[in-house]
Amino acid sequence: MTDSLTPSSASAFTDAADAARLRRWRLILGEPAASSCGMALAGLDAQIDAALGALYDPDGAGGLRGGSGASSPRVARWLGDIRQYFPAPLVQVMQRDAFERLDLKSMLLQPELLEAVQPDVHLVATLMALRGVLPTQTRETARAVVARVVAALLAKLEEPMRAAVSGALNRAERNRRPRYAEIDWNRTIRANLRHWQAAYQTLVPEQLIGYGRKARRTQREVILCIDQSGSMANSVVYSSIFGAVMASLPAINTHLIVFDTAVVDLTADLSDPVEVLFSVQLGGGTDINRAVGYCQGLIREPRNSVLVLISDLYEGGVERQLLQRVTELLQSGVQVIVLLALSDEGAPSYDGQLAAKLAALGAPAFACSPDHFPDLMAAAIRREDVALWAAKRGLVTARGEH
Repeated sequence: MTDSLTPSSASAFTDAADAARLRRWRLILGEPAASSCGMALAGLDAQIDAALGALYDPDGAGGLRGGSGASSPRVARWLGDIRQYFPAPLVQVMQRDAFERLDLKSMLLQPELLEAVQPDVHLVATLMALRGVLPTQTRETARAVVARVVAALLAKLEEPMRAAVSGALNRAERNRRPRYAEIDWNRTIRANLRHWQAAYQTLVPEQLIGYGRKARRTQREVILCIDQSGSMANSVVYSSIFGAVMASLPAINTHLIVFDTAVVDLTADLSDPVEVLFSVQLGGGTDINRAVGYCQGLIREPRNSVLVLISDLYEGGVERQLLQRVTELLQSGVQVIVLLALSDEGAPSYDGQLAAKLAALGAPAFACSPDHFPDLMAAAIRREDVALWAAKRGLVTARGEH
């Protein structure tokens, strides 16, 4: 039997080919060609058309041109959209086109405009995404802008983070077997008032409470493991800030790991959050399993370790191995927390099925705002039930749907 096209199947084939050709022309020519192409776009095609129109029809309703420049959140969202809709080489072309056509570099090159920029995490995310196409003479200006935003975020976030974590460490490390010189007499007396011996006019302390010993080795190890995919840009910014603060606390050994399909350890740069941000490569694939495996190799004292995985969980690696690694970490005593986002942008998109599997193992998965993060780390250091902590604050934990 020979293969052949019947008249009806040949007609259908021709119709499909014509429709595909019209679709391409409609996307190329934009909204003005809608009537001549006789094609209305919907769903993903409409989103792609909006992304193209924002760049190549910048004066339209959805265009990127406007007074807010690169600090606009919609520019950061647009950069994330094009990474989703187009392959990497085209993304690079579109970013360069945006840089030239919309004159985004004018904001970075004019000091008077820099003075008007308000501290904005979206601005940093945008500059991180554009870093690879910034002209040489612009890079130092961009670094100065990022430094200014980072300084403003540090001023806002450093003290709450330091206070929460230091307080948790002090409470977690209260010395219950003090030497005589280490006894905190005020707290010891208050804790033992019920043991007052009236007949002898004295107090017999059942429990001595002491100050934490000064010469101690590192009390806690915290590993921040951050997904570098484009949708996680804001999370990378906030994680870098918080990581820098924790790294400045002698009682915490902080690691900062970023990953896509490769894993990069930025711990050595934690003293300079700006350098961290300019080392991040946004976009690319995702191999969470490989990243968690690297973090697993860093852990020396499991019961004193907290691993915070910050990812939307769209895994490109081997999910089965990832779940096995998390199981091993939890069984060894490591506290594993999964943040689906560390940002203030509302509910994130994430892989609900994988989040539910991790939560079922004992690694709670939820989104967290920067304002909540210091208290979250304090709860983790005190080894509280983090899932319960999140539930009390209305942070919905993953249970398989989203």
